[in-house]
Amino acid sequence: MADRSRSREPALDIARLRLRNQRIGGGLRGEAADVVGWLGAVQAQDFAGAKWSLGLRLQRATDSQIERAFNEGAILRTHLLRPTWHFVTPGDIRWLLALTAPRVHAASAHMVRRLELDAAVFQRGNAALTKALQGGQHRTRYELGVVLQQIGIATDVGNRMAYLMMGAELAGIICSGPRRGKQFTYALLEERAPQTKTMDRDEALAELSTCARVVLTNLPKDDHERQHQRHRQPGAVAELRGANDDGHHKRYGAAHAVDKQ
Repeated sequence: MADRSRSREPALDIARLRLRNQRIGGGLRGEAADVVGWLGAVQAQDFAGAKWSLGLRLQRATDSQIERAFNEGAILRTHLLRPTWHFVTPGDIRWLLALTAPRVHAASAHMVRRLELDAAVFQRGNAALTKALQGGQHRTRYELGVVLQQIGIATDVGNRMAYLMMGAELAGIICSGPRRGKQFTYALLEERAPQTKTMDRDEALAELSTCARVVLTNLPKDDHERQHQRHRQPGAVAELRGANDDGHHKRYGAAHAVDKQ
């Protein structure tokens, strides 16, 4: 019994560290943006659940406080890391987009081809979206769909509108705007996160693979997972490095390469 108890101690220590470094076992005293900044990015496909996950990591938080942080642009919501919405801070959005957008493009390339979306369509659409949102205009997806239809881009076929919007997000052109009642709006990234830091690709890879946020919030839960991470991490970084090739930039007509910002 004593030996079995001792064998559980390292696992318990790792569990405590994960709770602490995920800020679940003792929340931050700051704001929603501090939580998102610490974690790097927070999956936010389920908006209500994502707000709850931020509140869970703060010592004192209300739904209205987190909603206000989102509406004011202290935290943004966009597609990065994979084809899923994430919360991210204005300070991190550009280098994370630049580093991970090619991988998201690769994951969605088959569907993009099926929907007959090419570089020319994305370029025309992105130009129209930019014009519609300039000057602090915040528009819903429906409203932007009307804008695209007016220039001859079909949006009512399959998930075409969703992929057009995701393409503009990955290109660093649009991101979340403030909510209008219960409706989500879009805004220009340049207006929501002006003059935020950029990095070249190697700097961004180093930030992602070695920064304290990533290391401390992804501690392995046992020896098996520790061994897996030891072999997996270089491969994951290599995949991101390999995904950043000119083919993806040409396909989407997007200026999302970190070293071309």
